Amino acid sequence: MLARRALEGIDKASRRLADAGIESSRLDAELLMAEAAGIPREAVITGSIELSTAILEKFYAMVARRERREPIAYILGRKEFYSLEFEITPAVLIPRPETEFVVSAALEFMAGTPNARVLDIGTGSGAIAIAIAVNAPLASVTAVDISADAIAVASRNAQRHRVEDRVTFRRGDCFDVLDGPALGSFDVIVSNPPYLDDAEIAALEADVRGFEPRVAMSAGASGLDILRRIAAGAPVHLVRGGDLIVEVAAGQAAAVAKLVEEAGLRDVTVINDFAGHPRVVVAHARRPGAQA
Repeated sequence: MLARRALEGIDKASRRLADAGIESSRLDAELLMAEAAGIPREAVITGSIELSTAILEKFYAMVARRERREPIAYILGRKEFYSLEFEITPAVLIPRPETEFVVSAALEFMAGTPNARVLDIGTGSGAIAIAIAVNAPLASVTAVDISADAIAVASRNAQRHRVEDRVTFRRGDCFDVLDGPALGSFDVIVSNPPYLDDAEIAALEADVRGFEPRVAMSAGASGLDILRRIAAGAPVHLVRGGDLIVEVAAGQAAAVAKLVEEAGLRDVTVINDFAGHPRVVVAHARRPGAQA
């Protein structure tokens, strides 16, 4: 009987979410029931659940939030990225699978430089910085964000994954730090910066446009404001032979490649995402003895 009540609740919630235009309505309903009951989603699917009035009240309160298009990561307070679980709040952008390509590219470079110094610009939840630190145990990472609230979330995530001794968080605007000495030089600079233009912001789904921090998405009329600053500053902060690795919007790769080449970086390559869209631009600082 209790299991049937749970399935009936999920069915009802799924219909409500579908009516609100949410494509993943069934999955979301199952995740919310699991969260309300404090059990894995697999237990919900198999009916291994004991309901109570308190669980149902919590469940329907979360369903109402999702019905208003609040992202499920904010409701649950967490999101998986690079096989690691991160605390997520409305102060930070929700990590996307596409951004994992930035981490993979950084780790590939660091295979030859295991004790690399890494700079993460616009760290948000700390997902990129922490995933690198977890998978490169000799690396040291400096992570910068303009939002003090984001840095607080990222710091807790670093503690969660026990890399707080190797990830230093600084409040700053791109390369301009606001809380101490200037940044030095790094072997790798990574970033998932704001890269959406005004029209793209206006066209975003309600889940994103209405809830995720605009400062983490908007980059002016062209969408290139922050990427232009990163390209200009990277040669100053990269050691010779270092890598710049940035995520870009699907149609920006050529423009960003031009920006980094004009800034003096070389050997630009582009990595496609899971959908085949150009998503990550990688460029190298000149190595010792390299010809201009």
